[in-house]
Amino acid sequence: MRWKGRLRSENVEDRRAVSGRGMAIGGAGGLLLFLVVLVMSGDPMKALQLLQPNAPPGQQQPVQGPLPDDEVAEFVSVVLRDTENVWGELFGQTGRDYREPKLVLFRGSVSSACGFQSAAVGPFYCPADETVYIDLSFFEDLKSRYGAPGDFAQAYVIAHEVGHHVQKLLGISAKVNSARARASQEQANDLSVRVELQADFFAGVWAHHAERNWQILEEGDIEEALNAAAAIGDDRLQKESQGFVVPESFTHGSSEQRARWFTKGLKTGAIDAGDTFAAERL
Repeated sequence: MRWKGRLRSENVEDRRAVSGRGMAIGGAGGLLLFLVVLVMSGDPMKALQLLQPNAPPGQQQPVQGPLPDDEVAEFVSVVLRDTENVWGELFGQTGRDYREPKLVLFRGSVSSACGFQSAAVGPFYCPADETVYIDLSFFEDLKSRYGAPGDFAQAYVIAHEVGHHVQKLLGISAKVNSARARASQEQANDLSVRVELQADFFAGVWAHHAERNWQILEEGDIEEALNAAAAIGDDRLQKESQGFVVPESFTHGSSEQRARWFTKGLKTGAIDAGDTFAAERL
């Protein structure tokens, strides 16, 4: 993927210097102290900061933008800038304003408006604070654990999470949440799959317009993204973890579905071509 030397987003916050450190250093005693401070203050970030009293003051506060000489963090910032430009343009064409999301880099665990989360949940989007959260170790997992290496595979992950932000701005998330409240478990799972596949589609829409605007794609990039989409399909993950597949329990879609909806977005570049909720065949 061609990205070096290009503009970065101003909406990246780096919390890696504060997230996860105290818990790793303190052991059982650190965990107890963390819980005490958390209960007394109600502020997870304050608790994390107090667990690392010897850290330099500059490392105890989030900083804007990636750290110097941090190529992966710089890459994330460039991709986020591309999503801002693409979605700003597409929203503008329909008379809408695109409100840019924030992106937080963290290590180990992080406090968000959606609760205190560990890196085990993977990259996620929190609609309450309109922020994407990424522990960069996930990109290494994508390569070593899921067999999906490559910078464009990483770009797909970022674009997918931004796709959830697009869903919120379009009012899709609110409608789905309302429908979920009245749905059975199986119906709720189906709605979740449709949400995730649409985010895959929106990631493809981003790639379509980024290539048109800046010629970002190099040989093998599309295969990297498709491989990443397939690697985190519910069927593959269930087969790996429990040895069998239960389609009724899917929440993100199968490998084939995820790759297909990304491809559809990539080919069409049209927002209205990705109505997964009206699709009879996912």
